[in-house]
Amino acid sequence: MKLGFIGIGLMGRPMALRLLAAGHEVTVWNRSREKLAPVVEKGARPADSPAAVARAAGIVMLCVTDQHAVAEVLFGPDGVATAGNPGLLIVDFSSIAPASARDFAAKLEQKGIGLVDAPVSGGVAGAENGTLAIMAGGKAEHVERVRPAVMHLAQRFTRMGDSGAGQTTKLCNQIIVGSLVAVIAEAVRLAEAAGVDARMLPEALKGGFADSAPLQVFGARMAARTFEPSLGAVSIMLKDLENAAAVAKEKTVPLPMARTAAELYRLLAAQGKSEKELSTIIELLSGR
Repeated sequence: MKLGFIGIGLMGRPMALRLLAAGHEVTVWNRSREKLAPVVEKGARPADSPAAVARAAGIVMLCVTDQHAVAEVLFGPDGVATAGNPGLLIVDFSSIAPASARDFAAKLEQKGIGLVDAPVSGGVAGAENGTLAIMAGGKAEHVERVRPAVMHLAQRFTRMGDSGAGQTTKLCNQIIVGSLVAVIAEAVRLAEAAGVDARMLPEALKGGFADSAPLQVFGARMAARTFEPSLGAVSIMLKDLENAAAVAKEKTVPLPMARTAAELYRLLAAQGKSEKELSTIIELLSGR
């Protein structure tokens, strides 16, 4: 398939590499051009603009920071929507507000372009191994058209409803993960203060009701104070929890746990650590 990929970052790079390894022709663009090198070396074709990517592909995938970045890529002066390629399908792996996903889909439909909002869960390891969980919003026929390509990246690709449903599902995911990471930090800090080797917690609790992928990954990193390489920035989680809070306000849904977790991440951001790894939340509880 002729695919495009925009956003060759922490997640986008391994995703694009998997598409290339599967034999697809992939045209790529990134705001920082130097980040294209690893995928160009594997056969990707660099483009000068998002519009150029859209002209070269039948399906364009995006993985960028937030809704502002998505809007610029889609509707900017050299954006995807200016390519004049009706029938194009866009798969947006970015995590953005559901309302923005619905708005973008409506605008693109006027130009004959389809949009599937398809945020992902599983982190960098999931992107590298093709084991992501991807939740989709959009027309059923659009989801099925992109499924063969997306399944090179995912163990699960689930249509959750119309436009915006994928993003809403991702917010549910982030409520769970964001709150759980904060709770894991509390458990690690309590173990340390009580003289228990916190590095043993993931192994000791493995298989029990307290076990989870975040415990095994982030708990171990917290106990060892090992935050590199980054598995995701504080700013990204805070952005997602703020989007969840906006939906909750609109729907009159209380989110006491998620709001508490968001305040902890906001404290980290206020300390200048917004781009630090998520598990640095343990340092707040350590008095640092």
